[in-house]
Amino acid sequence: MTINAFLTSFFFLQLSTKEVATTPAESKSLIDIIFSSSTSGLIVMGILFFLSIVAVYIIIERYFTLTRAGQVDHNFMNSIRASVESGNLQAAKALCQSVDAPMARMVEKGLDRIGKPLDDINKSIENVGNLELLKLEKNLSTLASISGLAPMIGLLGTVIGLIISFQDMASATNITPQVLSNGIYHALTATAGGLFVSIIAMAGFNLLVTNLDKVIFKMEYTAVQFMDLLQEPSR
Repeated sequence: MTINAFLTSFFFLQLSTKEVATTPAESKSLIDIIFSSSTSGLIVMGILFFLSIVAVYIIIERYFTLTRAGQVDHNFMNSIRASVESGNLQAAKALCQSVDAPMARMVEKGLDRIGKPLDDINKSIENVGNLELLKLEKNLSTLASISGLAPMIGLLGTVIGLIISFQDMASATNITPQVLSNGIYHALTATAGGLFVSIIAMAGFNLLVTNLDKVIFKMEYTAVQFMDLLQEPSR
């Protein structure tokens, strides 16, 4: 090959490369990518969307429930103390019934057991506290399961998408980089969706556990205060 022929070939190669580089790539939004996926991909994304709705519902519902459970007036135990010391147990029970909180129900159970041994009263309060704790922990295990299952479901969708993509390429007569990349980014969309749902569920779970620990601390502190009240010498 002469030098002139080599330069001519190089010139045409540069022109063709420039033409390919300047060709605008077709841009798609994330919604377009999702709805243009295969049937299996749409099923996986539908499952992930359903899990995200469930996770958000649990986070919002439990957050407000735990917030209400922890909102007890600081003077609550002072009022209980004053009623017990004056011998007016009915007023103390009425006060407990007017407060919608686990601590109030624990104290009310203790008031019902006044006159019995302290160990029996303490055991009754612990039993009520355990029941209240089960109510407060409602659906937290479901939220934790969603945070763990969502990435696995997304990965399953990616694997199925890659299998379909390679199967299509095996039967295709003309395989281009665009065809290959289309199959890959459609498949990876499921993984991205699974990770997104998992992040939401995990962040919400950690937030709720933190709030739950605060409520548990208040429940334990209230139980200790009530038992101390019963053990104080009568004046």
